[in-house]
Amino acid sequence: MTFLAIVGPGLIVMVGDNDAGGVATYAQAGQDYGYSLLWVLLLLVPVLVVNQEMVVRLGAVTGVGHARLIMERFGRFWAWFNVGDLFLLNFLTIVTEFIGIALAMNYFGVSPYISVPVAAAMLIAITASGSFRRWERAMFAFIGVSLVLFVPLMIYSHPRAGSIAFGFVVPGVRGGVNSNAVLLIIAIVGTTVAPWQLFFQQSNVIDKRITPRFIRYERADTFLGSLVVVGGAAVILVATVYAVAGTSLAGHFTDALGVADAFRGKSSFLGAVFALLLLDASIIGAAAVTLSTSYAFGDVFNISHSLHRQFRDAKAFYASYTLVVVFAAGIVLLPGAPLGLLTTAVQALAGVLLPSASVFLLLLCNDPEVLGPWTNARWLNIVAGVIIGLLLLLSGTLVVTTLFAGVSAAAVVAWLAVGLAVGSALAFGWLRLAAARGGAAGFAGLTRAERANWRMPPLALLKPVAWSPATKLAILLLWAYLVVSVLLLVVKAIQLGTN
Repeated sequence: MTFLAIVGPGLIVMVGDNDAGGVATYAQAGQDYGYSLLWVLLLLVPVLVVNQEMVVRLGAVTGVGHARLIMERFGRFWAWFNVGDLFLLNFLTIVTEFIGIALAMNYFGVSPYISVPVAAAMLIAITASGSFRRWERAMFAFIGVSLVLFVPLMIYSHPRAGSIAFGFVVPGVRGGVNSNAVLLIIAIVGTTVAPWQLFFQQSNVIDKRITPRFIRYERADTFLGSLVVVGGAAVILVATVYAVAGTSLAGHFTDALGVADAFRGKSSFLGAVFALLLLDASIIGAAAVTLSTSYAFGDVFNISHSLHRQFRDAKAFYASYTLVVVFAAGIVLLPGAPLGLLTTAVQALAGVLLPSASVFLLLLCNDPEVLGPWTNARWLNIVAGVIIGLLLLLSGTLVVTTLFAGVSAAAVVAWLAVGLAVGSALAFGWLRLAAARGGAAGFAGLTRAERANWRMPPLALLKPVAWSPATKLAILLLWAYLVVSVLLLVVKAIQLGTN
C-alpha cells in the first residue's frame, strides 16, 4: 500500500520520455536500421536508473529543486548555464510534442489548426487546476491508455523472437557505423535519458512530499518506470520493422506520420493504433516537459512553484507554463517546417547536453553538505562516471565525423575511448581524494532511523563549495566542448536537411 501511495514521479517521468520525439526516434531506428539498434535500449536501463535515483535522493533529502541547488552551491553562472540549456532544450522539445499531436491528428484528417490549439488548452486546464492529485490522476489515465495501445501493436506486428533477442544482446549497426548512425544513437539516448527528467523528478518528488524514509519506494517506482519506457521503445522499434518490411519505405524515414501510413499499408487498425499512441505520448510528454520548465523557472526566480497551489497563489508559475505551451504550439502551426528532421535534431541535442547535466548531478550527490549520509557510494560514482564517459564518446564521435567527413567513425570511437579511459581514471582518483577528505564518513555512526530522518540544513548555513583549479579547468573545458558540439550538431542537421 505504501508503494501505491508513493508511485508516480518515477513512472510519469519515464513514460513522459516516451513522448513524440521518442516515438519518432524509435520508429526511425526500426525503419532505417531494423533490429540492429535494440542493444542501445537495453544499455539505457542502468543509465536511467542511476541518473534518476540520484535526483530522487536529492529531492527527498534536500526539499530543494535541482536548479536552485545548482545556483546556491555553484553560483549563478553555472546555474544559468544549466538552466539556460534546459529552457532552450525544453522549449524545442515541447515544440516536438505539438508536432506529434499535429501529425497524429492529421492521420485522422483533423487540421493542425484545430488539434494543436485544443491540445494546448487541455494541457493548461489540467495543470492549472490547483490540485496535484488531479494532475497526477490525469497523467495516470494517459499512461494507462499508452500501455493498452502497446499490446495490439506488439501482437499484430508478428515479432520475430530470435532476431529481436539477437538485436538486444549483440551490438552492431546495420550498414556500418557512420555519422548518421551516431546521430541517431545520440538521439535515442537523448530522447530516453533527457536533462529535463532530472529537474522534473526532483521537483515532483518534493511536490509529492516524499521524504528520505520513503526513498526505497521511490527507487522502485523509478525502476518500474525505466522498464516501462525501454519496453515501450522496443515495441515501437520492432513494430516499425514489420510495418516497412518489403516496401520501399525501409531505410527512408521522413516523420512519424510516414510511419503511421506505413502501418496503414499493413492494416488500417494498426495505423490507427500507432497514431493514437503518438497522440497520447505527445500529450504526456508535453505535460511533463512543460512542468519541468516551470519548476526550474520557479527555482531560479524563487517564486511559488507547486501544483498544490491555486492559480491566484502561484500566478507566475502557472503563467510561465501557459506561455511556453502557447508559443510552442504557435511554432508548429508555421507552414513549411521540416518536422521529422527537427524532431531528430532536438533529441540529439538532448543527448549532447546530457553529460553537462550529469556532471553537476554527480557533483551535488558527492557534496556532504547537501546529502550528508546520503552521498553517493564509490561504486555509484564509478558507474555514473562510465555513463558520462560513454555520452561524451558518442557526442565526440559526432563532432569529429562532422568536421572530417572522410574519417572512419569506428576509428574515432576507438581513439576517443582511449582518451576517455585516461580521463575516467583521473576523475576516479579525484573522487577518491574528495571522499578521503570528508564525504559521508562523518555520518558513519548514524542509526538507520537517524539516517532516515536526516535532512539538509537551510542553504544559508551550508559551507560554500571550494573548487580546485583542476576542477574549474575541467568544467570550463566541458563547457567549451559542449558549445562546439551543439554548433556542429546544428551543422549536421542542416546537412541532412539539404540532402
